[in-house]
Amino acid sequence: MTTQAGSSLTAIVLAAGQGTRMKSTKPKVLHPLCGRPMVDYAIEAALAAGCGDVVVVVGYGRDELAAHLTKAFGDRVRTAVQQAQRGTGDAVRSALPTLDPSAERVLVLCGDTPLLDPAELVRLAGSIEGGAPLAMLTAMTEDPTGYGRVLRDAEGKILAVREHRDATEEERRVREVNTGVYVARASFLRESVAGLLPNNAQGELYLTDIVAVAAKAGGVASVQAESASALVGVNERAQLAAAEDILYGRIADRIRRAGATVRATARIDATVVVEPDAVIEHYVVLRGKTRVGANARIDVGSVLTDVEVAPSALVKPYSIASDSTIGENAQIGPFSHLRPESRIEAEAHIGNFVETKKTVVRRGAKANHLAYLGDGDIGEGANIGAGTIFCNYDGFKKHRTEIGAGAFIGSDTQIIAPVRIGVGAYVATGTTITRDVPDDALAIARLKQENKEGYASKLKARLKASVTKKPSGG
Repeated sequence: MTTQAGSSLTAIVLAAGQGTRMKSTKPKVLHPLCGRPMVDYAIEAALAAGCGDVVVVVGYGRDELAAHLTKAFGDRVRTAVQQAQRGTGDAVRSALPTLDPSAERVLVLCGDTPLLDPAELVRLAGSIEGGAPLAMLTAMTEDPTGYGRVLRDAEGKILAVREHRDATEEERRVREVNTGVYVARASFLRESVAGLLPNNAQGELYLTDIVAVAAKAGGVASVQAESASALVGVNERAQLAAAEDILYGRIADRIRRAGATVRATARIDATVVVEPDAVIEHYVVLRGKTRVGANARIDVGSVLTDVEVAPSALVKPYSIASDSTIGENAQIGPFSHLRPESRIEAEAHIGNFVETKKTVVRRGAKANHLAYLGDGDIGEGANIGAGTIFCNYDGFKKHRTEIGAGAFIGSDTQIIAPVRIGVGAYVATGTTITRDVPDDALAIARLKQENKEGYASKLKARLKASVTKKPSGG
C-alpha cells in the first residue's frame, strides 16, 4: 500500500487542452484507456498519494469533462476553468484562486499522464520537507526530443528547465528531462506564477519558468523516476495505444498477484474484478463492471461486458455476453451470445449458436444448440431443442414466453408469444405453438406426412427435362 503524503497536500491536474494531434472532437483527457478516461488515472494517482483536495483545470469541452468528473469522483474533485489555453503557467494560475487557504503543498501534474506511480508522487512530496520551495520529478531518456531539458550547474544543482524548441544545440544534448510533475509550497507557487511572462517561442506562460525562480529562492529538489516510459504524456493515438498496453500489463499482474491466472494476450479493464483461481485465457476481453468468480474459466476469445460470472462457471471459446449474469457451474458456449438482461442460473447450459435476450434460464435448464430465446422464462431442468425460436416480437411490442420446469421442447419449434408451456409438458419436434400448453401435456402441430410410391423417379425426370430443354428460336 502506498504511504500517503498527508492531507496538507493539494493537487492541481492540468486537463484543459483539446489535444489536436488526437484528431478528435473529444477532449484529449477523456479518451479511454482500459475502460476509463485517461484523466482518471492521474486523479487516482494524486488521491492515492494522499491529496486531500484535487482541482482539475478544464477548458476545451469543459462541460463534458466536468460532468464526467462529477459522476466518477463526486465531491472528491473540483474544477477550475482556464478560459483560453495560454500555456501551463496560465492553467495553474486559473486554479490557484480555488485552492483552500490552508493548503501547504501543491502537487501539479498533467491529466494526460495515465502511468504515474503514486509512490513516486509521495517521494516527491516528501523531498521539499528540507526547505526547498519546489521539487520536480525528472527522468533520464535515450531520446529526449520534444521534452524540456533539466539544466544543472557543475555541482549538480538544478538551474532551470528549457523547453525543446527554445533550447540551444548544447542544451538539447541533455538527457535528463522534465516530466511536468511538481510539488511546490503553496505560497511560493502563488508568487512565482503571478510573475510569469510569455518570453518564449510560443508566446505562452510556461510553468517551467518557475524552476529558475525557485533555484534562486532556496533551491529545487528533485526525484528521478525509475521509468521514463511511465511518465510519457499521451498526445496522439500511437501513444494512447502504447500507454494502454502498459496499463493492461499492470492490471494482469495485479490480478495474478491476487491468485488468478491471466494469459498474456487477455485484455482486462481497470474496472473488472477477477477472483482467485479464476482462469482468463488468451484473447479474452473483459470490460466494464464484469466480475469473474473464483474457479471460473473464461476461455479463448470471449468478450464480456458488465457481466457477473459466478464461481466455477465455464464460458467456452468465442462467447459474447453483456449486462448479464452467469450462475455457479453454468456453462456458456462455444459461440453463444448473451444479450442484455440474460440471467443464466446455476448449472444451466447455453450452447453453441444460442442467443438469449432478457431471458431467465433457470437452474439446470439447457439450450445446447442453435436457438433464439428472447423475453422468456425457462423453468428448472427444461430442455430446449435445436432450432427453437421464441417469436417474441409482433412488429410493435415484445411478448413473454414461459416454459415450466422439466418441460421438453423438441427441435425446430416456433413458440409464438405470449404463451405458457406447462410444467413437465412435451412439445413435439417441428411444432408451432400459438396457445398455452397445460402441465404434463403433449403439444404437436404439424402437417400429416404423405408418401407417394414410385413418384421420386418421375419427379427427377421432369426436373431434369426442364433444365436440359433448349429454348425455342424466334
